[in-house]
Amino acid sequence: MAKKINKKEIGRLLEEWAKEFTVFVPSLEKDTSKPAKWDGKDVSFIEKYRNTTVPPKSLFFPLLEEMFRYEKDGKGYQVTAPAVRNQKTLIFGVRPCDASALAMLDTAFADGYQDPYYLDRRKNSVLIGLTCINPYDSCFCTSLGSSPSEIKNVDIMLTDTGDIYLVEEISDKGKELTGKSNILTAASEADIARAKTVKDNAGQKVTRKVNTKNITKKLQAINEDKEFWEKAAAKCVSCGVCTFFCPTCYCFDITDAKEKKQVKRQRCWDSCQFGIYTQMPAENPRSEKWKRVRQKVCHKYEYYPMNYQQTIACTGCGRCIRLCPVNWDITQVINSVPEKVTVESK
Repeated sequence: MAKKINKKEIGRLLEEWAKEFTVFVPSLEKDTSKPAKWDGKDVSFIEKYRNTTVPPKSLFFPLLEEMFRYEKDGKGYQVTAPAVRNQKTLIFGVRPCDASALAMLDTAFADGYQDPYYLDRRKNSVLIGLTCINPYDSCFCTSLGSSPSEIKNVDIMLTDTGDIYLVEEISDKGKELTGKSNILTAASEADIARAKTVKDNAGQKVTRKVNTKNITKKLQAINEDKEFWEKAAAKCVSCGVCTFFCPTCYCFDITDAKEKKQVKRQRCWDSCQFGIYTQMPAENPRSEKWKRVRQKVCHKYEYYPMNYQQTIACTGCGRCIRLCPVNWDITQVINSVPEKVTVESK
């Protein structure tokens, strides 16, 4: 059942949810927008929010996190694990592209090895989606089977229709949460119709397109086409921005840091675009830039789909386009992949 809330009441709703959850909202910190813990007061993001630079993945897969500590004494090595990450979190304002990305990370972090650091955080979270009524010109989610109003990966979806938000209960978690609130009221047919118009208009604003037909096979066919990949990589400066702020990238490095008598083992984000990413004692199989760019593109559009039921590991959020310092554009690369589907790649 659809409900609604006056936009002036959002602060009260967040206060209500904050009694049960640690609430995160879009926030601007040091000129970088990211999900941050709500201060209990500010709701100004409602009027100026498009999408965060740092995706919500940072709340479940932090830039830097401690895995455990250890120290050696007379009895051997003593290991201390961090506290159990069972904090209940509610993330408000998740765009559909980022909700889809989290669904992909859920699969990756649960495949084979169950990653407790990520999964413990995710299982106690609630995602409050927000229809993207003003997408960037770099967005291309509609080419990837989604839309600015996609609901399937959130618990509750809100749509801004002017003075009110239409509130749609999507999951059981969402229904339970809205059922506890007396701030929400029943939406009328007119409210629902107005929200549908907003959603339709939002979808029409996504004008950037990418052709993904047979893309996995097409990429297989040009895997060794050095000329194509060198041209695709020509502008790239290997800064890693596109992967760090990509909501579906999950590469990390693990290091040890000594603190007094203890050693802290920690993991941090890493990027396949760094020249030393695959450096080994005897060789570096991706020392050339074109090979690293090929890895980035093929992971999204070839390798992940092959491993996970033909799901392309790109949500069309456009961050890699609008944040790139040299205007490298993945849609241009994908659209320029030639039709060289061979017998072997069929």
